[in-house]
Amino acid sequence: MLRSPETAMLDTPAYATSDASSPLAPFTIERREPRAGEVLIDILYCGVCHSDIHQVRNEWGGNSLYPMVPGHEIIGRVARVGDGVTAFKPGDAVGVGCFVDSCRSCAQCEAGEEQYCEKGMTATYNGVERDGTTPTFGGYSTRITVDQAYVLRIPDGMPLDRAAPLLCAGITTYSPMKHYGVQAGDKVAVVGLGGLGHMAVKIARALGAEVTVLSTSASKREDALALGAHKFAVTREPDTFKQLAGSFDFVIDAVSAAHDYNAYLSLLKTDGTMVLLGIPDQPVPLAAGVLVMQRRKLGGSLIGGIRETQEMLDFCAEHDIASDIELIDIGQVNDAYERMIKGDVRYRFVIDCMSLERTQ
Repeated sequence: MLRSPETAMLDTPAYATSDASSPLAPFTIERREPRAGEVLIDILYCGVCHSDIHQVRNEWGGNSLYPMVPGHEIIGRVARVGDGVTAFKPGDAVGVGCFVDSCRSCAQCEAGEEQYCEKGMTATYNGVERDGTTPTFGGYSTRITVDQAYVLRIPDGMPLDRAAPLLCAGITTYSPMKHYGVQAGDKVAVVGLGGLGHMAVKIARALGAEVTVLSTSASKREDALALGAHKFAVTREPDTFKQLAGSFDFVIDAVSAAHDYNAYLSLLKTDGTMVLLGIPDQPVPLAAGVLVMQRRKLGGSLIGGIRETQEMLDFCAEHDIASDIELIDIGQVNDAYERMIKGDVRYRFVIDCMSLERTQ
C-alpha cells in the first residue's frame, strides 16, 4: 500500500486470498490512522455475500485484484476520528457497505445515488482508492478507515451481528421497492428465498404489501410463511404460472442463476414491474410480447446510495427487521463458501471479526 509519511499505519489482522484458486487464509494488511474527515472503525462483524465468492474466485470477467480481503457488510464501533469529523464519535455503532468513496461531483453523486457514480464508485474491496493506486481491502479484517461521508449510523437497539447483511442484502431489496413505489395493498412476488429473498419478504411485508414467495423448492414453504409471506407457490409445479398469471403489481427477482424471465413477467398485471437483482453468468432470452401486450416493465437495481441506505436502516429499526444469520468464526469461512454454493444457510453467514485476533 501507499505509505504517507504524515499518516501512521496500523498492522491489521485479516483473511485474504492470493489468487482465484487459493482458500482464504490469515493475512496482515495496513490501515491508516484517520486523516481529516475520516473515521477509524474497529470491525465487530462482517456479512458474507455471494458476491464475495464470485470476486474471490474471479468469476466476474477477470477483474479480481489480489491479494484480496473480501467483505462489504461491515459493522463496528468508531475507534478514533480525524480532524473535522462531526457526524461520529468514538464508541458509536456504525456500518460500511459496498462502497467507500465516489467522485462526489457527478449528477448521480449529487443526487445521493453514489452507487451509480458516473466515474465509478470506489468498492469497499477489490477496488482502488481515488488516488488510482491504493488498493481497497474489505471487512474480513479487524479495522477499516473510511471517510465520514460514506459511514452509516446503526440505530440504537438494532442487533449488530444481524444488521451486517442489511448493508448489502437489505438495501439491495429495499431500494427497488422504494424506487418503484411499492405500497400498502400491492401484491408483491419474491422469486427465490435466499439471502436477498428473505430480506425482500420482510421489507415488502413491512411496507404493507401482500407477499407471495415463488420458489423451486416446496421445502421453503414453512420458512417463507414464518418470515412474513402471506402465500407460497412452487414454480416447478406445472400449473403455477397459469394459475398466477396477471396476479402481481411487482415481482422482485432475487435469483442469480439463469432462468426464464418471460415466465415470471407473465405473472404481472397490466403496468406491473419486475426488477432483477441477480446477474446470471449467461444471457437470458427475452420475448418482447410479454412486455408489450400488457405494458409491463422490466428493470434492474443495484444497492443504494448513502442517503437511502441510512433510510433503510432506520426503516428496519422502526419495523424490528434484521437479517436471519448464522454467526461463524473466521476460520469457518472457507466451509461457509461451500455451504453457500449449496444453498445451505438460513439466510446469511456473518463473521465474528473478533475471532481474527485468535488466528494471529
